[in-house]
Amino acid sequence: MATDQEIAGPHGPVAVRIYEPAGPAGAVLVWAHGGAFRHGDLDMPEADHVAAELARRADAIVVSVGYRLAVGGVRYPVPVDDVHAVWTWVTGREDLPARKAIGGASAGASLALATALRSREHVVPDLILLAYPFLHFPTPTLGHGRSLEGIEDMVRNYVGRISDIPADALPGSARFDGLPAVHILLSEDDDLRPSGELLERQLREAGVPSETFVAPGTTHGHLNRPHDAPAADDASLGFFASALRVPRKAPEWLRRDGEARIEFGADYNPEQWPREVWAEDVRAMREAGVTIVSLGIFSWARLEPAEGRYDFGWLDEVVDLLHANGVLVDLATPTASLPPWLTTKHPEILPVDREGRTVWPGARQHWRPTSPVFREHALRLVRAIANRYAGHPALAAWHVSNELGCHNVHDYSDDAARAFRVWLRERYVTLDMLNAAWGTDFWSQRYGEWEQILPPRHANGPVNPTQQLDFKRFSSDALKDHYLAERRILREITPDVPVTTNFMVAGDINGMNYPDWAAEVDFVANDHYIGHGTQALDELSFSANLCGNLIAGRPWFLMEHSTSAVNWRPVNPPKLPGDLARDSLTHVAHGADGVCFFQWRASRAGAEKYHSAMVPHAGEQSAIFQAVTELGGRLRSLSGVAGLSRTPAQVAVVVDYESWWASELDSHPTDRLRYRQEALDWYTALLDLGIRADVVPVAADLTGYRLVVAPILHVVPAPLRERLEEYTGGGGHLVTTYFSGIVDENDHAWLGGYPGALRDLLGVRVEEFAPLPDGVSVPLTNGAAGSLWSERVEVTDPAAKVLAAYADGGAAVTRREVGGGSAAYVSTRLGPQGLRLILEDLLTPAGVVSELPPGLRGKVELAIRGPVRFLINRTDEPVGLSDLPGAPESLPGRGVAVIPV
Repeated sequence: MATDQEIAGPHGPVAVRIYEPAGPAGAVLVWAHGGAFRHGDLDMPEADHVAAELARRADAIVVSVGYRLAVGGVRYPVPVDDVHAVWTWVTGREDLPARKAIGGASAGASLALATALRSREHVVPDLILLAYPFLHFPTPTLGHGRSLEGIEDMVRNYVGRISDIPADALPGSARFDGLPAVHILLSEDDDLRPSGELLERQLREAGVPSETFVAPGTTHGHLNRPHDAPAADDASLGFFASALRVPRKAPEWLRRDGEARIEFGADYNPEQWPREVWAEDVRAMREAGVTIVSLGIFSWARLEPAEGRYDFGWLDEVVDLLHANGVLVDLATPTASLPPWLTTKHPEILPVDREGRTVWPGARQHWRPTSPVFREHALRLVRAIANRYAGHPALAAWHVSNELGCHNVHDYSDDAARAFRVWLRERYVTLDMLNAAWGTDFWSQRYGEWEQILPPRHANGPVNPTQQLDFKRFSSDALKDHYLAERRILREITPDVPVTTNFMVAGDINGMNYPDWAAEVDFVANDHYIGHGTQALDELSFSANLCGNLIAGRPWFLMEHSTSAVNWRPVNPPKLPGDLARDSLTHVAHGADGVCFFQWRASRAGAEKYHSAMVPHAGEQSAIFQAVTELGGRLRSLSGVAGLSRTPAQVAVVVDYESWWASELDSHPTDRLRYRQEALDWYTALLDLGIRADVVPVAADLTGYRLVVAPILHVVPAPLRERLEEYTGGGGHLVTTYFSGIVDENDHAWLGGYPGALRDLLGVRVEEFAPLPDGVSVPLTNGAAGSLWSERVEVTDPAAKVLAAYADGGAAVTRREVGGGSAAYVSTRLGPQGLRLILEDLLTPAGVVSELPPGLRGKVELAIRGPVRFLINRTDEPVGLSDLPGAPESLPGRGVAVIPV
């Protein structure tokens, strides 16, 4: 419903059109259309369509302003005065919602921001919405298309001159401190886009929160042409509606009734089976104690068998059947794998590898994260599913896509190239800044146009390392952007349903910067498949531990692991008896409040038919299903653990994805360095000594830890160096390793000697690296032996003492006392056994002691959640527990005991 009226203003009445939602309004928005300050009216789509849609989608009152145009002698400040008059009228009305926002498009965005700045000392908006804003003159880095003369003419017509322009007229030159959150919508192919990008940077520097969404495949003014790109229009309005809607506390766990419990279930793929099997499935689920399933993950071809033709009947039946049997649904958006009709019609969706080869259909995730065509089709399906199941009582959570980036994290297509350039412009703003960051004077790589920049495709030698590092950053962000696009629709339609996506914190998987992603999920979900070898269980514990610290203090969800063998390694042996429960309970010990498997019933056909499941090919009369049922009972008995936070440890092991990426680039001293293996070795050594440790992101607050281990902390920007100096100066004890502190955020080496940024803190200096060939080791005086790496370490500070030396007498491990703490340096790879020998010299000064009796150290891992201790037997042999009050007499090999603290 819309009504027209007039508001008193300093230059006469101002026309407004007021749009009201169907139900109660939670917010009010003052909106100004665009039109170069001299075109437009309340009937244009950028005014009428936008206002009507935002009123409907955001449950908001929208006041669209028909400000006076800069024609017939009207100039600045009249249009700003008109918008400000309407804003003053809105903020003075007590009958309107308390949540008030202002926004506009293009020139209208300039008027809206100018009004917000004028109001800074009076009634500040709760948020600001700006669509493809024009805020700066001269306009930064104009591209080809919109002429400078045209912009000069627009500014001259509006302001009356093109020099000494008041900040109130084009507010890009204003101070932005004190503003609320600003949400910026940009058109992808827009010569005025740099103005919005520059604003984003200015806001960041002023400490103003902002969020930017780039509408794919659009040009300037796309909100005024909604029928040209319906998907982009839908996504753009969804972006604004999500911001405008009254914020609700983000749901942090499943939408469900009843007492807290550890959820138990699996991926469920009923479309692989005849209908008569579905009833058998839910009967067996009840028997096993299943409480939740992830549904519809790979069902796009079933749900949309032809473009625009949906078939939800079978899924309706399954969801109803599950609900009737008390099973919750974690409903997936099935965008992980495309139907054949889509790639046949649009082969431009298919990714391209580094060598320029098309990644053809036949497996899964054969789509470009940056493809506007894929995005349009995917979001259309997401909206259809969300609308279909929004009110269903079985819906407990949304599961966006599946294992994003498992197969398509690095795409080198032309779509990726365009998006990479956009990402770089947002990061660096100018080519001069990019050239400086990338060091392009080396090998004559200096760029003169943005269009010259490509992804790091196959070349005849090492590609620019900063270009490679930025492409890794971009690739993670591109996938996250796709996740956010889907999440935006889901939150718009079902704001009370939590949204997540399943991470892959496991082994060497590092394409996605999960500490960065974690802020965008309502709860962390993870897929983990245990490996083989002596550190397999420790690696599981390490990964689960990190998941528990991605969102500190919150429970997380083990979305997938295996009941037994997987199918995708060179050799896939089954798990041993007891492993299924031990692996599952280790995740619970580290904060998982959900334990699920891939998958419920083992497939008869397809690439994963030999992957284990809760119901194997052998059926319910099998050892696996018996173990599954026993685990279900065990988890029910642990319902009191659900929701409890992990008790923080005294030691932290820091994980930094950017150091992981940068330290393993090519053209380095050795290509044998493995970042995560070094971190895991420290974790194993601590477990061997009976020491609990938290695995934390590099941005975590370290102040509560007595000892912080930061292995191969290769990338150390100045602010991180200062944090570590503050930590040690405040009494904390830091230990780091070889190849740490070497480069800044641009992969530029710190000068003056290694370890670069950490040289003064550690009190040592190294002139050259001395990596070791395979099979070569160097003995240390404490009985350890180093491999992979060595250095000739010069002790430069008298406060730095040598804890262990090489055979030639040179320092190998040092420790410098600083303030109330210390900073230690390990210049070679020692492995778990060697690290145990030096850790005692590091733990004692930090005041860290084991919480386990001596007889259990190295054999049992201890994890604590609230008032509960988990004791995990790391060996195949029984371990006596008589020294622990409340514990059973012994813990069987591969067993887990849960006892009170």
